[in-house]
This record gives sequence, structure tokens and C-alpha cells, in this order.
Amino acid sequence: MDNLTRRDFLKIFNRLLAATGLAAILSPVVAYFYPPNLEEIPAEPVLVGSAAELPVGASKTVRFGRYPALVIHTAGGLRAFSAVCTHFACVVKWDEAAEQIVCPCHEGYFDATGAVVSGPPPTPLASLAVWQVGDEIYVGSEA
Repeated sequence: MDNLTRRDFLKIFNRLLAATGLAAILSPVVAYFYPPNLEEIPAEPVLVGSAAELPVGASKTVRFGRYPALVIHTAGGLRAFSAVCTHFACVVKWDEAAEQIVCPCHEGYFDATGAVVSGPPPTPLASLAVWQVGDEIYVGSEA
């Protein structure tokens, strides 16, 4: 290392900067083609709330294990999905006026069935079981 010239040091430094820049560019590309695994579903059902809290057209995001769940009361009934976008794992929201699920990060749009309408998401949202017992709404694995 005693013979390291200023030019050699700058070459090493430039290569490190180039490697860092390449990693910064390639990591989102790799994440796009290999989305995160969202299969961690809790064993116990999760209480969403009462039916009065979720009128037709409304939605509610609830804690559901490691990732949130989005429960929507459509004209066709209750629907539940993983609230994590399949593009870059942003949390999606229900747009009541447009009757669409929207990912605010990269303008991904899903319909009320969880299917991709437009934008960069590669796959539909993961559906979850949702049911009503009396006045209470649950999401999770039905027993």
C-alpha cells in the first residue's frame, strides 16, 4: 500500500462508485421481477368490526399478521384482499368514488375483484376469506 498513487486511488474510488450506482439501479429491477412473498396468514381470524361500521361502498384496513388487509363492502358483498401492492409492497387504498383499489406509490389500479386494471403491478392482489357472524365481520382462514 506504500506504492499507491493518487491515480490508483482514484481508479479504485471510481470503481466503487460505479458498483454502488449499478446496485442502486439494478435492485428495483430485481424487486419488480421477484415481488415479496406475502403468504404469511395468521392462524386466527381477525375481527374487522361491526357491519354498521362498514356500509356499502366503504372499506377498512385492518392489521392482519405481518401485512394489513383491506376489507371492502361492495354492492356484491364483502371482499377482502392483502392491502400490499404486488409491485413494490406499498399499502393500497380503496377509492370509493372510482370504485377501485389504488396504489399511491406508482399509480397501480385494481378493480373490486383485486385484478390489475392498469399500472405496473404484475399480479392481482391476494384474496382473503371474509365472512360475517351476526353483526361482526371477520377476515382470515374460516374454521
